[in-house]
Amino acid sequence: MRWNLLSKPEKEKVQQLQNELKIDEIIATLLVQRGIETYEQARTFFRPTLADLHDPYLMKDMDKSVSRIEEAINNNENILIFGDYDVDGTTAVSLVSSYLKSVYPNIDTYIPDRYDEGYGISYKGIDYADDNGISLIIALDCGIKSIDHIAYAKDKNIDFIICDHHRPGDELPNAIAILDPKRDDCTYPYDELCGCGVGFKLIQALAKNRNQTTEDLIPYLDLVATAIAADIVPMTGENRVLAKFGLEVINANPRPGIKALIQNLKKKTLSITDVVFIIAPRINAAGRIKHGKEAVALLTEFDLDQAEQFASEIEQHNSDRKDLDKQITIEALTQIEVNGEQENFTTVVYQENWHKGVIGIVASRLTETYYRPTIVFTKSGDKLAASARSVKGFDIYNALEACAEHLEQFGGHMYAAGMTLKEENYPAFKKAFEKVVRDTIAPELLIPEITIDAELDFSEIQPKFIRLLNQFEPFGPHNMTPVFMSKNANDTGYAKNLGQNEEHLKLFVKQKGSDGFSAIGFGLGSKLDLTKNQKPFDLAYCIDENEFNGTVTIQLRVKDIRP
Repeated sequence: MRWNLLSKPEKEKVQQLQNELKIDEIIATLLVQRGIETYEQARTFFRPTLADLHDPYLMKDMDKSVSRIEEAINNNENILIFGDYDVDGTTAVSLVSSYLKSVYPNIDTYIPDRYDEGYGISYKGIDYADDNGISLIIALDCGIKSIDHIAYAKDKNIDFIICDHHRPGDELPNAIAILDPKRDDCTYPYDELCGCGVGFKLIQALAKNRNQTTEDLIPYLDLVATAIAADIVPMTGENRVLAKFGLEVINANPRPGIKALIQNLKKKTLSITDVVFIIAPRINAAGRIKHGKEAVALLTEFDLDQAEQFASEIEQHNSDRKDLDKQITIEALTQIEVNGEQENFTTVVYQENWHKGVIGIVASRLTETYYRPTIVFTKSGDKLAASARSVKGFDIYNALEACAEHLEQFGGHMYAAGMTLKEENYPAFKKAFEKVVRDTIAPELLIPEITIDAELDFSEIQPKFIRLLNQFEPFGPHNMTPVFMSKNANDTGYAKNLGQNEEHLKLFVKQKGSDGFSAIGFGLGSKLDLTKNQKPFDLAYCIDENEFNGTVTIQLRVKDIRP
């Protein structure tokens, strides 16, 4: 592991914030590192309110969108809510369809099949609309590049409203309205919304048109918070407000579908991290293993008994997904060893019967073992399809662009991408991709990095410090859980390995003259020798609170240990 201690921000800014907020230097430093430099910015950060949300009509084409939907309602038209099969898409479809159904009955939903139709707006979906007398489609979390599909729909007299958050191409589709804060000609103040977030701005505008307030829309925020968490968008601005209030709904009064997913958990108060690792994978599993429409059925069901039945089926899909990705990961790791590719600069593996729905997860798993750009291929029809994952700091999209002559098509961004190619081109592509990465990647990028916010003495971990740290939640990109470094710690003699394969490390650590803390290092079992015989070591960690039988204790979640 590379330890990257962030440089300290300007001393004057830290001191000014310290004085204005009456907080200690470490907390002020963490705030300035996150771009929070004034009392007002700190108030918004620590005490977000629904009033901090922007007027939805500031988004370009919002007026056109609302006008066309109201026209459809007045004319008794059939409306189709179309969305992607992942968490962001299925929550967005559930959000907009359930709001519209509360004011108008002629609403239908459509999620494309991951395997038959693929990502985004599909001709099959448009044909479904045509066959069912639908004259308006609202597309969520997709559509910004669907120029040919929108033209095809127009020939069938079907209008489109596109609600997307992906970067547009040079040409925009010929839709009635396009809501996308990343449009160059859109001056909306916040452009990091997820697809469900854009959907929320649409229902916010529709609600405003009906003299409803944002408070009337709070019951929908469990869906928005789930999408924000799953889509890994920045936890700043409106996302932070929506996630905070959505998390409150999840913990206090979630919709039956979400309640059915979490009601058997021992943990009673969920964090945004719990949403990422507990709720999101289950919603995703429907589209990976069976069909994304099952997730929409769960999230729009208001009878708890029926929701529990749907949740049980999705739980089985998630269990199947876990078995599949575990099995395929083992097969892929074996393939790397058999081919003698342990020392390569890339991981590129292929087997024709690997399940297409989990190859992205497997690519992520492989980067945990071999920290390098990774692509996992499987057979899809008469072509090979793949998911790619990168390492921090390396643009895998650019690397794929350099190998484009071997590919049929590809798309994505810096850290994740998808592609298809002809099977006969696989060996040449694999060779070209290895060469491109070997020639362009900086060697240090092949070593995992821990970003450390600040150095801390154990004596500074006091109740007030913990209370303020807790108010930094919800955590996410651009507001990650703070990571601290402490030097010259010792284990008090309790260090031991935990886990079936002794892969984890349990410690009780102290610094000279300080209280001791329980500590757990997941996956750090091999570091046990560094902590023996009172040897001093440095550790990088996050600070957690554990509650057991009503007693709250501090525990350090260790990220790494070094001599």
